[in-house]
Amino acid sequence: MQFSDHAWEDGAPQLPLAWQVGRYLEQYMSRYLSSHPDFSLHLNTRVVRAERGDEDGTGWDVRLESGGREQTQHFEHLVVASGYFGKPITPEGVSIAPSAAIPVIHSSQYRNLKNLFGTRSSAKGKILVVGGQMSGVEVAGTIASHLSSATNSPDDFSPKAAAAPFLPLDFSSYNRNNRPLPLVNTQGHVDEKTAQVVNGIFLNALGTDQSAFSPLLYVDGATKTQPPYLAVSDWYCDFVRSGLISLSNGKFESISGNTAKLDDGTQIDDVVAIVLATGFDPSPCVSYLPSKILKTLNHSPQHTEQPLALAFHGTHHPDVTGLGFVGFYRSPYWGVMQMQARFLAQYWSTPIDARPEALELKLKSDKSIQRTLDLRDDPRLSQFPMGDYPFLMQEFSEALSIPRVDPSLSGIPTLSYNSLPLDMLTPARYPSPSDDASAKADAEKLRQDTVHVARDGLTTPRFMPRAVFRSLLGTWKLERELTSTLPTHPSGHFSGTARFLLRDKTSDGLQCARQSLGSSDPDEDRGMEYLYIEDGEFKTEQGFGFRASRRYIWRYNEKEESLSVWFAKPGDPKRADYLFHEIEFLQPENGCEKGWSAKAGHLCIDDYYDVKYNFAFQAVNLQNWSIEYTVKGPKKDYSIKGEYTR
Repeated sequence: MQFSDHAWEDGAPQLPLAWQVGRYLEQYMSRYLSSHPDFSLHLNTRVVRAERGDEDGTGWDVRLESGGREQTQHFEHLVVASGYFGKPITPEGVSIAPSAAIPVIHSSQYRNLKNLFGTRSSAKGKILVVGGQMSGVEVAGTIASHLSSATNSPDDFSPKAAAAPFLPLDFSSYNRNNRPLPLVNTQGHVDEKTAQVVNGIFLNALGTDQSAFSPLLYVDGATKTQPPYLAVSDWYCDFVRSGLISLSNGKFESISGNTAKLDDGTQIDDVVAIVLATGFDPSPCVSYLPSKILKTLNHSPQHTEQPLALAFHGTHHPDVTGLGFVGFYRSPYWGVMQMQARFLAQYWSTPIDARPEALELKLKSDKSIQRTLDLRDDPRLSQFPMGDYPFLMQEFSEALSIPRVDPSLSGIPTLSYNSLPLDMLTPARYPSPSDDASAKADAEKLRQDTVHVARDGLTTPRFMPRAVFRSLLGTWKLERELTSTLPTHPSGHFSGTARFLLRDKTSDGLQCARQSLGSSDPDEDRGMEYLYIEDGEFKTEQGFGFRASRRYIWRYNEKEESLSVWFAKPGDPKRADYLFHEIEFLQPENGCEKGWSAKAGHLCIDDYYDVKYNFAFQAVNLQNWSIEYTVKGPKKDYSIKGEYTR
């Protein structure tokens, strides 16, 4: 998530939040646009109509509306860069009117439970999410996390390697050394052989066929030959496993009262709200263009994934001069959008007879328009028809004669399956030759940051706290042995369950911790935490037993990339009291077969708790883990080892 000529500030997270992305864009605008004398930005302004302006059919007269007033301005060129999300799609049989019997909103409008229910916050029942692609999975996981937080927060709170390395998802997806050169387009039509290969890659990355979460998520033999569909969520699968999210296969047909009906006759009762993850209609984003122009652009409203057939990877149409498109396709990448903008700048600023040979050859061989038309009704269309990011970057860079810059990969280990280092593609690999020294320095910084992240992920435990935290969600079986050398603390065995209940991070205990650590960063309050509850029976070696329970709060600090455990208040066990310990992850010493080790320590008056952890993964999912305490003090001398399994 970057432009090649503007680096993120030091300490920026690998997965920035929306406000941080907004700040980055503001910085970019200030650096490259605001100081230009001809730059003008108009917000809260709607484009009503765009017509050909000049007698020779060039230029555009654009009618604008703002604050109830209209004006017309003339422009030589018009760039459609308004995005793909024109209007939320509402299925037939659903009313989104305020007077509807139950709340109905689009997934893009969901913020929290209060925003969904309004004054009907006391409603009891099911929230129905319609749609199962990227936004459906994401919003279902988000709603489940909000429900979990509302339930478990304080009352007044408003052979897989078991120690495999972890990196942000894109580092695997866009490793240049995963594909032979020159690149070919892998998106569009997906035949059965390709589907099997890609589905196999996804299953290998997940380390599971997903049946452990739900039979409806199981990827069987028939599914493997279908075009793969990818959705990304930290919490979705484990919320499905826990039952907080229940799945239904079928097409939504109607809602009557509190009962939803699917096309196969299945009914879902007790529905108290509906969230429509049904996508967007992009056609309103070009509704201001004349019908003659839209016809030339092969506009087809019913093909919401490919409403226009444009030349050279979604940038223009040769028969409509002065009209360009940037980012007008499903799931655009920052690097591709920057390349599209560069392409339009060169395409428009260079006379036809003076175009560089490389650009002219690419334009002559381009078949993007016909490709789009051929794919529109293809039953095996890929999820993102224009989604091959590395291929698109290659095509634009060759057309624009922008050489790729390859950083030194020193320190990045070779990967076991191809004996090559991880070589992550980013926009900073393609800086413009016309960039000034400052922009080139920023591109170099971005490239080095990427190398550092890859090296850290493959050689250190940097990303383990997040990986562990994400995978703890839900219920675990817990077996624990207590061995004591003192008669005052009997030895025995505990058998029970441990539940990790997700909620928004609370502020309890943090102020005291900040003071002791000399920190005053308010960002520490951001993120999520778990309320940990274990419950079971402890049976002593002497044969008597009793029920035992304890609670902790587990916290993940996004900025510090750290994981910590806190004591719960005895009189208010949903609240954190004070810090127990921060978990320090260690580098595996004897290969990757035994999992990731970690350690911690805690001095409680005169007693010292020496803590050892081990986390064993199956690909990205935590399979089992253990905690071992050794407690030494004037009146304590015992060890505890707990084993956690699903």
